[in-house]
Amino acid sequence: MIVSASYRTDIPAFYGDWFLNRLDAGFCWVRNPYSDQMYRVSLLPDDVDGFVFWTKNAGPFLDALRNVHRRGFPFVVQYSMTAYPRQLEFSVMDVARGITHARQIADQYGPRVVVWRYDPILFTSLTEADDHRRSFERLAAALEGTVDEVVISFAQIYAKTRRSLERAARHFSFTWNDPPGEYKQALAADLARMAAAHGMRLAVCSQNAYVPQSGFPARCIDAGRLSDVAGRPIRAPQKGNRPDCACTLSRDIGAYDTCPHGCVYCYAVQDRGLARNHRRQHSHTTENLSQTRLDVEAETVNHQEM
Repeated sequence: MIVSASYRTDIPAFYGDWFLNRLDAGFCWVRNPYSDQMYRVSLLPDDVDGFVFWTKNAGPFLDALRNVHRRGFPFVVQYSMTAYPRQLEFSVMDVARGITHARQIADQYGPRVVVWRYDPILFTSLTEADDHRRSFERLAAALEGTVDEVVISFAQIYAKTRRSLERAARHFSFTWNDPPGEYKQALAADLARMAAAHGMRLAVCSQNAYVPQSGFPARCIDAGRLSDVAGRPIRAPQKGNRPDCACTLSRDIGAYDTCPHGCVYCYAVQDRGLARNHRRQHSHTTENLSQTRLDVEAETVNHQEM
């Protein structure tokens, strides 16, 4: 099984100690965000084919990556770098440091390990189409030779995303919009040409309508890429988690409402205050990431009373 860590939260940036503790234990528990049911995920070498890490800041996780490598697990890092203004990403690390981290990881573990993500593409008065073109070109030039693939997607405006966007727009005095499909297709085609000029293929995540002629549907959880990293075949069926998703079957071990980056477009956090509180109350000794130190203390008291 391939383990995803995690598209629900940024484990490398905020929960690296928890991840290493669970790796030592050989398992973790994960709460299903829809049914609330708990299920056990093995993290034993015999059961894990590899890891896919998702992050906007790999810096705090560099030592953990060395630990994972020493244990013999292959891994891929999906590294999001958009260089958006603070009004849209309140607490995200400066992109120059992200580029440095990506280079360090690629130099140490190989050119197939890091995938750059320029997503989601959000259209606002602060980030119009030409702003995206300029920013993408600058980042692609800086990452040339470090990555061979860049993944894009266009922001999905869910109800909670809309609420967050509207709240931030009022507070910071910007406007936002969701342009028609042909507008997105034209931008995707331009970005694909820029990517190719810097030695990268452009992939589009779960939005086949916007895949340009020179691009392809993204496989963010990719058994083929992990096989290249591992130097041996890793076989797993394709099983996406939403329409147009081309990902390989995996298990995600993260939890929603736990990432305090404060990105106004985030689908995984309904309230930044809730995520910040979870981070403050987090204990790296819990068996599942959705638990906090207070949850563990409450369970201990209940068991004692019984």
